[in-house]
Amino acid sequence: MKVFGGAPDEYYESDMADFPRRVRMLYAIVLAVVFAFTKIMWRWTMADEGHLQPSGDTGRVIICNHTSMAEVPALVAYLWSKGHRVRPIFKSEFNGNGLVRWAFARTGGIPVERGTADMKSLRRAQHALQRGEDILIFPEGTRVRSDDQEVQVHGGFALIAQMGKAAIAPVGVCGFRDVTPEGKKLMRPVTCWMKAGAPVSFDDAPVELKRKERVQWIEDEAVRRMYALRDDLRREHPGRR
Repeated sequence: MKVFGGAPDEYYESDMADFPRRVRMLYAIVLAVVFAFTKIMWRWTMADEGHLQPSGDTGRVIICNHTSMAEVPALVAYLWSKGHRVRPIFKSEFNGNGLVRWAFARTGGIPVERGTADMKSLRRAQHALQRGEDILIFPEGTRVRSDDQEVQVHGGFALIAQMGKAAIAPVGVCGFRDVTPEGKKLMRPVTCWMKAGAPVSFDDAPVELKRKERVQWIEDEAVRRMYALRDDLRREHPGRR
C-alpha cells in the first residue's frame, strides 16, 4: 500500500494493523490531538463503557444516533483510546473530493452506496469484523438537527453483523446538537454525554423467526436500545439534545 497515490481499495480491504507504518503513526498523532481537543471542547463522557469491550474474536457493529458532526470524532477518538480498530461507514458521495477520499481511506473508512445493495462494501465490513475490527454506523444516515425532523433509519447494519457473526453495540449521545446551534456556524464549548448499551446478538432473537425476520428483529431491537440510551441521557440532562 502506498502512503500517497495508489488505489483506496487496498485500504478498504486490508487490516488497519497492516497499513503502512507512516500512515499508522500519522493516524495515532491525529487521533491523540482529536481526543484532547474534543475532550476539552465538549467535555464528553462515556457511561457504561464496559458494554463496548470486545468479546470473542470478532469486532462489533457499533451504532449511534446522529445529531452533529462533532460526535463522530469524539466517538472515534474514544474508541481509539480504548484500543479499538474502528472503521466508520461513510457515504460514497464524500469520495468525490480527492483529499477526503485519501484521508478517509487511511483512517479506516469504508464507503457505501446508499440506497443500493452494495455487496462490495458489505463484504469489506464483514471481513473487517472477522479480523476483530469494529464497524461504526450512524443508521439515521444524516444529522438529526431537531426533534421535528423526519428520520429514516437506514437498514443494513444488522445484515453486516450477521455476515460477520458479530454483536451490535448501541450507543446514545446527547448534547452534541448544541455544539453548533441552529443558525450558527462556529462551534462552541459545551458538555456532552455518550452512553453504551448492552449488545444485541442474533442469539437474542426469537428462535421461531425465519432468517429475514431475525435480521429485522435484530435491527429493530438495536435501534430501540440506541434511542432508549439517548432518551436516558436526555432525562438526566433536561433541556439538552
